[in-house]
Amino acid sequence: MFVDSHCHLDFPELRAELPQLLDAMREHAVTHALCIAVEMNAWPQVHALAAEHDNLYASVGVHPDYADTPEPTVELLVAKAAEPKIVAIGETGLDYYRLEGDLEWQRQRFRTHIRAAREARRPLVIHTRAAAADTIAIMRDEGADECGGVMHCFTETWDVAAAALDLGFHISFSGIVTFKNAVALKDVARRVPLERMLIETDSPYLAPSPHRGKRNQPAWVAHVAAEIARLRDVPVETIAAATSHNFFHLFGIDPHVH
Repeated sequence: MFVDSHCHLDFPELRAELPQLLDAMREHAVTHALCIAVEMNAWPQVHALAAEHDNLYASVGVHPDYADTPEPTVELLVAKAAEPKIVAIGETGLDYYRLEGDLEWQRQRFRTHIRAAREARRPLVIHTRAAAADTIAIMRDEGADECGGVMHCFTETWDVAAAALDLGFHISFSGIVTFKNAVALKDVARRVPLERMLIETDSPYLAPSPHRGKRNQPAWVAHVAAEIARLRDVPVETIAAATSHNFFHLFGIDPHVH
């Protein structure tokens, strides 16, 4: 039994084929998926997906890459987090890779999400790229350890993983861990405690080997688990059981409802 802890089934290229994607999940023993919000204008569609399917859940938040989009307030995020099937705040964080210039607005948006998560008592889904030092610093400054959450699609060093683990966060691995050149990330996957690990697809992006270059889907999260099992020299069932348990516990989801 596998769980996809981070996907974007509301994106047009996936939403158009949702019945087939859900069938593929069943065929590959992927029982649940968390649909991640990236901006408030699209949030109703994300929420609707979760409401329409027993085994789908959703988050609420605004991605750091979205510069020209309505800015959420703490009050708005807290209110939306109280809606049925909303189990997390995010995707939030910092991304200095794609955007340049004064990115203080990104840092303020991140702080807003952390404050909302603490008030709503929901875990955070954090994205960080080329911004690890500032990400960890803001997490510490804003008391992110009070709500916890997950560092999604983790690609940073072991030192960054250790800092996040110290703050009570989980580390989630995507299809990137299956890439041959991801040597440092494979080492992190060997070292993260099983009780703090999640797996994801980040569909429609980052398809794992042997599907690299194709449009990703939740059914392929099993390939992520298989690679981590190989790296740690354990049965894939061990990774599946641990990451599924962690998902249900972190997000407060009943594993029997699907």
